[in-house]
Amino acid sequence: MDQPLFVTWRLFGSLPPSRGFPEASLTSGQAFVTLDRLLDHGQSGPLYLRRPDLADKVVEAIHYNAQVLGHYSLHAFVVMPNHVHMLVSPHVALSRLTKSLKGITAKHANVMLGRTGQPFWQEESYDHLVRDGREFDKIRWYIEENPVKAGLVKEAAEYRWSSKTTGGSSADRGSALR
Repeated sequence: MDQPLFVTWRLFGSLPPSRGFPEASLTSGQAFVTLDRLLDHGQSGPLYLRRPDLADKVVEAIHYNAQVLGHYSLHAFVVMPNHVHMLVSPHVALSRLTKSLKGITAKHANVMLGRTGQPFWQEESYDHLVRDGREFDKIRWYIEENPVKAGLVKEAAEYRWSSKTTGGSSADRGSALR
């Protein structure tokens, strides 16, 4: 534990069930980028996190789990309309970290949406162990620039639900792998 980890999870039903990759020979990284592009330009599926009140709840939970529960040191995050990216150094098992975040946010979101008995988040998540400082910086940039690449804002600092604008780091960003 404590080694930086890039974690992504998405809303239930946010990708079409017939999604397929052009080539079966994609690496896991290439497959992730392909899926992330599909999510960024989501033409189907729920986009619940476009609602400011729901996105605010997710950001609140991200900070709470870092600062109060101490589940991780937070380096970067972004809450997109249908998925979340985080760069963290976990202090608990990944399964505990994601269960805590996804559980409480799903509960609040379903109440706010007036939904019962329906999944909010997709069960699986994507995670990648960060190997060095260069990769750490690249992933942090990727996360914080995601709203720009998705066409949501012109500059990352304009996007409200990101560590780029909220000062979302609870740890010294540059020292995680140095």
